[in-house]
Amino acid sequence: MSALIAAPKTALASANPWSLVPPLGNLDAYISAANRLPMLTLEEEQEYARKFKNDNDLEAAGKLVLSHLRLVVSVARQYLGYGLPHGDLIQEGNVGLMKAVKRFDPEQGVRLVSYALHWIKAEIHEYILKNWRMVKVATTKAQRKLFFNLRSMKQRFKGEDAAADLGTHRETLNPEQVKTMARELKVKPEEVLEMEARLAGGDVLLDPSPSDDGEDAFGPISYLTDTKHEPAAMLEARQRDLLATDGIATALASLDERSRRIVEERWLKVNDDNSGGMTLHDLAAEYGVSAERIRQIEVAAMKKMKVALAAYA
Repeated sequence: MSALIAAPKTALASANPWSLVPPLGNLDAYISAANRLPMLTLEEEQEYARKFKNDNDLEAAGKLVLSHLRLVVSVARQYLGYGLPHGDLIQEGNVGLMKAVKRFDPEQGVRLVSYALHWIKAEIHEYILKNWRMVKVATTKAQRKLFFNLRSMKQRFKGEDAAADLGTHRETLNPEQVKTMARELKVKPEEVLEMEARLAGGDVLLDPSPSDDGEDAFGPISYLTDTKHEPAAMLEARQRDLLATDGIATALASLDERSRRIVEERWLKVNDDNSGGMTLHDLAAEYGVSAERIRQIEVAAMKKMKVALAAYA
């Protein structure tokens, strides 16, 4: 029974080679099916392109797309070094291929493969730039050119170093290599150095990551955040300044003359050598009492000042 069911499918596949690409399945199966699709001759390509352009024949457009799926697979394989999924690269390349088919003019005298190559690479480039990192590293035309050529040119320079038997491979470009790269890519040497620094760096998580021991982690956001102009921080700073000026003056005014002088000498006076005011023994000798008595007066004065500061706040 199974043999009877399988036979028509085999016959259909041989009769209709365009049905080889499965709608679902793993990536290897897709690539294998895409590579088995027939190539179009020049006459067939122009015939299908004219049908699509003049009559909007979607079946003809589909055959143009399917016959070039292997090209997308081949181009996408060249960008695996960026760490992005091969399937996603192929998918974006297919989008570029469909855009090329839509805009292809068979009367221009070029093959679709040559025309589509630009669109396929453009879509893959755009996908890589958007997804390679959270922060976009290339926005201008010169930066994009450097992004897709810097790595391969550095590999070429390493090969030249090895051929010259220099013994070491530099991880960074030397000044002569920077000038050579800038000249070949028609960009400024400063732009080469800037892109090299961007590619050497990585994304940094601003928020603190949770630690295994449950303690509060520290992240860059902790020191990048400017809290000076937050309303709550501004109110706290204003309240603190008022307490440090008018509040202290009001609290000192609530003390008798001896208690106020003891507090000022012990806590508020600073000499030119940053040594502070008088000691307990110095004050005790001046007032003719023991140092312990001066300490008791100081403690009582501080308690009275705390009450006055609380009332002021």
